[in-house]
Amino acid sequence: MLSIALPKGSLEEQTLQLFAQADLEVKKHSRGYNPTIDDPRISKVKILRPQEIPKYVEEGYFDLGISGYDWVLESGASVVEVADMPYAKTGAGVMRLVVAAPEDSPIEKPEDIPVGSRISTELPNVTRRYFEQLGIPVKIYFSYGATEAKIPELVDLVVDLTETGETLKRNRLKIIDTVLESTTRLIANRQSWDNHEKRQAIEEIKTLLLGVIEARGKVLISMNVPEDKLENVVSVLPALKNPTVSKLYNSGYFAVETVVEKASVNVLIPQLKAKGAEDIIEIAISKIIR
Repeated sequence: MLSIALPKGSLEEQTLQLFAQADLEVKKHSRGYNPTIDDPRISKVKILRPQEIPKYVEEGYFDLGISGYDWVLESGASVVEVADMPYAKTGAGVMRLVVAAPEDSPIEKPEDIPVGSRISTELPNVTRRYFEQLGIPVKIYFSYGATEAKIPELVDLVVDLTETGETLKRNRLKIIDTVLESTTRLIANRQSWDNHEKRQAIEEIKTLLLGVIEARGKVLISMNVPEDKLENVVSVLPALKNPTVSKLYNSGYFAVETVVEKASVNVLIPQLKAKGAEDIIEIAISKIIR
């Protein structure tokens, strides 16, 4: 029913992992050009450069695609943004498109950029609009990769995507300004979105993918608590919602369950035990569907 374009390159590993955790495993075959997903809602899968995907989705070659918000803007594609999916090549995060200059440059803010500066970038359309809004005429050169390596011999500044800024620092560059923040987006063709049957399938796929993202970094804590200790235990529990509390049959105990951040359990579990909780179990979560 649905044809889907998935990104290759820096987003590929995280995207394939996300689909596998959503029980939509992408199976690659010998040549790798036509992977499949064993799901009745998905008829075709292609893995393409994320720069290409928004336009292909707009023009109807695919019903659904995954690409960065930066590439949606750069391409000018008219698509439906179905969901914001905050993951990047090293996990959860936001990519920034930044203006960077040599660390010894006198430029400290965008207004310091001289007229006629040479700019290297992989996103010339977004970059051009940025400098037009600043009112600074510059020369923009399209970069085919390793943008940061072109300073200072070929260009004066770069406009480049970064997740942590570490690559820029290693190349002795400093960030002058952030042009935009970008996250991974699930996008749909407008005609497909208007088709009732396809829209339902798209919504179901979105639910599975967002359920995985929502569950990342969270665990289920289950425990038994004596009735006289219940209020003390519940008082220290963080929760997405109120904890589930149920009376155990023929005993003076309650079963308590709640979802918490994985990063907090090393502190939380000793606190729960000190408050009277017993038989504490930590359980991994694969999806949270709201």
